[in-house]
Amino acid sequence: MAIWVMLLSQVIGKERPNIVFIMADDLGIGDLSSHGAKDMRTPNIDKLMQSGCRFDNAYANCPVCSPTRAAFLTGRYPDMVGVPGVIRTHRANNWGYLSESAKTIPQVMKGAGYHTALIGKWHLGLVEPNTPLGRGFDFFKGYLGDMMDDYYNHRRHGVNYMSEGRKRIDPKGHATDLFSDWAVNYIKERNSKEDPFFLFLSYNAPHTPIQPPNDWYEKVKQREEGIGKARAKLVALIEHMDYGIGKVLKAIPEKSNTIIVFTSDNGGQANVGARNDPWKGEKQQMWEGGLRVPACVVWPGHIKASSSYDGISMTMDWLPTLAEVAGAAVPEGIEGQSLLSGIQGKNDKAIDSRTLIWVRREGGGMYRGQDYYAVRQGPWKLLQNKSTEPFQLYNLAEDPGETSPIDGNNKVRRTLEQVLREHVRSAGFVPWQGRIPDPEKVE
Repeated sequence: MAIWVMLLSQVIGKERPNIVFIMADDLGIGDLSSHGAKDMRTPNIDKLMQSGCRFDNAYANCPVCSPTRAAFLTGRYPDMVGVPGVIRTHRANNWGYLSESAKTIPQVMKGAGYHTALIGKWHLGLVEPNTPLGRGFDFFKGYLGDMMDDYYNHRRHGVNYMSEGRKRIDPKGHATDLFSDWAVNYIKERNSKEDPFFLFLSYNAPHTPIQPPNDWYEKVKQREEGIGKARAKLVALIEHMDYGIGKVLKAIPEKSNTIIVFTSDNGGQANVGARNDPWKGEKQQMWEGGLRVPACVVWPGHIKASSSYDGISMTMDWLPTLAEVAGAAVPEGIEGQSLLSGIQGKNDKAIDSRTLIWVRREGGGMYRGQDYYAVRQGPWKLLQNKSTEPFQLYNLAEDPGETSPIDGNNKVRRTLEQVLREHVRSAGFVPWQGRIPDPEKVE
């Protein structure tokens, strides 16, 4: 295999595109100026939305972080790879363990001769083998844990999870600036190499705590008359991330063969000022507002600028899509499907006919360590927002705002319930509990 990859690299060289995949954290679909936010200025993300194909019906695989990231990494439903809920730093509140048998997107890309890197948030494990290098990335510089309690000291419960490779580091500065600058440095270094690269740039912004640099916050307060403090801080944090993305885009040579993807891992958190307009709901919920995410893909010369894709997509679809672009072998048994033909304007009806499933497991008094679900088939969506409440049925074609649950239509309800039962049965064979170390002993 190694000899084949080397020969392939020599023959094809730069014809294979570089790939920069950018994922924001808790960015609500209504919190970009390209998506209708009147108090927001996000020129760099807006430019990406205009320069390629914008997605009109993009879904995250879960309304919270870890499961969606596991789906992106593996091309699978998250509970089918052991991540039905959030992976955390303490066993008592940990709800996932990334299956050691699952093949990951950096492994897929490396099979096609790519150098692979993760810069930013990992959130899929703290110890081997579930670290970025252990799961296939050639280079890692970023944050292993779930969230930072402070964007400047990068701690969680007093523990430093900022790392380069397998070595703990303690850099100075706002996390968004660090991740942006590290990505710029990586791209510039790889631009001189023959083999293509795959970079997963994973921001932790605008996840809580909502902590923008003060000068960005003051600028928003002065510019937006009457804006509240919470909203101003969130707007500033998002605009600051957009500025960092602008620096990353400038590091990519103008005429280089590079694919750029931008998306978010789930909906925004309403109580810190996020907006998921025009959809109902927010992060943690199975309403559309918790699952709908902004997304676009840019590939000059291959994907038409100012185009749109109205097919239904999920985060897990990116692995097979990018693998097709790279000429890489797609792992067997994944649920994700390539979107490339639809993105390029060809018939994509088979993907739109899929039945889609969402799951989240969580603890605490509200969730009690149980799963809750949503399932969609065509316009029909069956959902609950905690395991103790009954499922509600909606027709999204007639009621996109999910305002009026349907009491009847037992035939549709039974069909969706049967699909969900079979999924739960299959996922039940996949363990979601694994090794969670004592945070004080993680080196």
